[in-house]
Amino acid sequence: MSIFEERESEIRAYSRLYPVVFEKSRNAIISDETGKDYIDFFAGAGVLNFGHNNPAMKKAVIAHLEADGVTHSLDLETTVKRSFMERFTERVLEPRGMPHKMQFMGPTGTNAVEAAIKLARRVTGRNEIVAFQHGFHGMTLGALACTANSVFRNASGVPLQHVRHYPYGCEPVCLGCTRGCGMEGLERLRAQYADTSSGVAAPAAFLVEPIQAEGGVNVASKEWLHGLQKLAKEIGALVIFDDIQAGMGRTGSFFSFDGMDLDPDIICLAKGLGGLGTPIAMNLVKPEHDNRWKPGEHTGTFRGQSLSFVAGTEALDYFKDESLMDEVKAKSAKIFEALAPLEKHPGVQVRGKGMIAGLDLGDGALVKEVVHKCFDAGVLICPCGTGGRVLKLIPPLTIPDDQLEQGLKIITQAAEEVLQAA
Repeated sequence: MSIFEERESEIRAYSRLYPVVFEKSRNAIISDETGKDYIDFFAGAGVLNFGHNNPAMKKAVIAHLEADGVTHSLDLETTVKRSFMERFTERVLEPRGMPHKMQFMGPTGTNAVEAAIKLARRVTGRNEIVAFQHGFHGMTLGALACTANSVFRNASGVPLQHVRHYPYGCEPVCLGCTRGCGMEGLERLRAQYADTSSGVAAPAAFLVEPIQAEGGVNVASKEWLHGLQKLAKEIGALVIFDDIQAGMGRTGSFFSFDGMDLDPDIICLAKGLGGLGTPIAMNLVKPEHDNRWKPGEHTGTFRGQSLSFVAGTEALDYFKDESLMDEVKAKSAKIFEALAPLEKHPGVQVRGKGMIAGLDLGDGALVKEVVHKCFDAGVLICPCGTGGRVLKLIPPLTIPDDQLEQGLKIITQAAEEVLQAA
């Protein structure tokens, strides 16, 4: 019996999916202790957008450590935080005319969501948050209340309150709802809020992923997101975009909603923001909302993540021009071209944007077979969506073309074999 089986908690999950001991990694390749290589189409659930052990980031972090740079700083002002904030302002905020403040909190996505919903309640004086079916926002209680997955919710041990879930924008795919989705759903909500006898009070905020990653790679339309934003403004609610997994260049632009002329009040970021895989989370908050905080009202021991500031500053250099984003768009075309023929099978659907793609096989058991076949053939890939019915492809944005093509060949062949045998 290994030490993992003997001593690690039963809560472990991914290690059951990939039953080997990993030892080394570089860019899109991760190797186990026997020396077998795997092409990584999982990328730390979207953390490793710029690959494993990115050379520029690794070099910067090593230099910082060798110079005895500050490694932990709470929310003290440090040279590396300044560099990160200046680079983020230059590369992301100023080109978009965004006045947003940067709030650092505990270093995971769920911490970002917790801070966002807490501030929305403070700003509006309201309790309720509107979230959406199939959404995933984290595992701490406030964020978990906004998460729709019943498996995660049932593990909470307490009632998850002050959140209502409504259908997600259904264009171009219906997510199992029979009515009340898309623009029709927003009109129904508008009517409920306008009716003083409906029993439905206006919320503090609408919390939404422009692209639902864990929920099955569901992409909201520009029309629906604009409709949601308009409704929020009408009733005095905030709009919170959770771009934690789909942001940081994943879709071919820094934010997954770039180019849509949207104006969210709060944007939650984490995962790929730290560049190298070290933890960091940050909310972008409009100044008129941020000034409602009092000093120290929301804290986090590890909000001064210096190594993430160092590597994250290097990551932001990928956005000094369009070179990487042009690569993402070219690789995206290869991904969707490779997956498209599988839609000939009844009930199979391909969806996504940029380098986040979902292959919906309609059955979690089939997806599990494909995952095992891919693993045996040297590709790491994970299921998502209701019952694990969707294969999610999120390789590093920096994956070489030959490895991308090889991985896609293995994935599509495995899926074809499983679907033909079904």
